[in-house]
Amino acid sequence: MNQMRSADATTIFRSGLALLIAYMILARFSVAAVVILMAIMFALDGADGYMAVREESRGKVSLTTYLMAAVGNKDAKKQVAFFKGKISKSSPHGPRMDIAGDRIVEYVFWILFTYLRVLPLFVVIVVVIRHSFVDAIMGSKGTSSKMKSRFSKVLFASNASRAWSAINKFLAFAFLALYYISGFPLWIGDVFTGVLVAYILIRGAAEISENL
Repeated sequence: MNQMRSADATTIFRSGLALLIAYMILARFSVAAVVILMAIMFALDGADGYMAVREESRGKVSLTTYLMAAVGNKDAKKQVAFFKGKISKSSPHGPRMDIAGDRIVEYVFWILFTYLRVLPLFVVIVVVIRHSFVDAIMGSKGTSSKMKSRFSKVLFASNASRAWSAINKFLAFAFLALYYISGFPLWIGDVFTGVLVAYILIRGAAEISENL
């Protein structure tokens, strides 16, 4: 448990940060503060993974090595993958906590913007159904993605695809917040939301088809 404590604390912190940001949007706080905190919240999604690996390796995996693994360096990827495998055995709750944090952050904003009538109800229904099926399948196979084809790995399970997904979520939710707080054009947020939902559905379909 000690090995994952800071990573779990980071996950809990970003979940709480999502609730704080949601309140700030509801109260129409400063747009700049909302956007900055939202950027920090999504950046922390990658930080907890690094903290878990660093603690499991007892400091042997530096931030430089972790970032090199993220951009595809083979030696760094092998080293990081080794300690990630140890984490799954020593602290199996850790990866599941990370997924729970991801879902909490997403659901807070999907539900918030549906409640504020910025998004139609069917969007959050589609996202919840998609996540429920995919999480059930992933849970039966372990925790992380088990995609096998090279195309799916690159497009949906690579570090680059995860980073792109996090950036897309940030842009979609940030522009929806900008619309509600300050009357920024809604169509920009709708475009990013449409791209995000399409990506979520396509990735979900790939995850289901390759695991079944």
